[in-house]
Amino acid sequence: MNLFIPVECCGVIPARYASTRFPGKPLAEIQGKPMFWHVYTRARQCPHLQQVVVATDDERIFSAAKALDVPVVMTRDDHESGTDRVHEAADRIGINENGVVVNIQGDEPLLDPDMLSALIRPFADPEMAVTTLVHPLAPELAQNTDRVKAAFAPDGRALYFSRAPIPHPRNAQTADYFCHIGLYGFRKSALDQFVGLPAGRLEQIEKLEQLRLLENGIPIHVEITHGKSLSVDSPGDLEKVIAKFKQL
Repeated sequence: MNLFIPVECCGVIPARYASTRFPGKPLAEIQGKPMFWHVYTRARQCPHLQQVVVATDDERIFSAAKALDVPVVMTRDDHESGTDRVHEAADRIGINENGVVVNIQGDEPLLDPDMLSALIRPFADPEMAVTTLVHPLAPELAQNTDRVKAAFAPDGRALYFSRAPIPHPRNAQTADYFCHIGLYGFRKSALDQFVGLPAGRLEQIEKLEQLRLLENGIPIHVEITHGKSLSVDSPGDLEKVIAKFKQL
């Protein structure tokens, strides 16, 4: 369903050069183009986004984007998170407080545009503040602390995110697990509020910045998707992605 969203929607792709595990990751080449170009190209296929920009703090990425006619914004180099970089870019672009800003991970060159639409559609509700995605997770994978699990109410209201397997099946019955996908849609006013808040207690324990929203009473709406993407966290992941592209 291609539901009309009566607000401005902008996608921002944070692209930082100085990655500890994979320096220069946004410029990693896939089929002759840098990774950020593939993310941008796929994001542009989402019909709900009026514009998509790359936000970077590095001249090499900025120049590469310009050479490929990819809209790009230069941001400060002292941001603690990609969300802070996304916020600065949204300010520079001039997104109004009722607009929607989608934080698009810059290391997912196989991004499914339908997943972005799933993030944006709930903003037809003028009270919607923040959205994110989850997909079903097999129980045997729930113990992996790198896979963030989400618990949410029947209406999609997020209750908690954890690296621990939640909910815990106390009486040995099986539980349904959902893995969080690190894509977010923000009402610009909610994004403004988020970046102005200090890191919360639970956020610092779990190292999950979305808990800052819940700790401060900012609701997150969860959408279930069966779409998946393959993020590139290391050179080994890049080889897997290149192999996937060859199959397309």
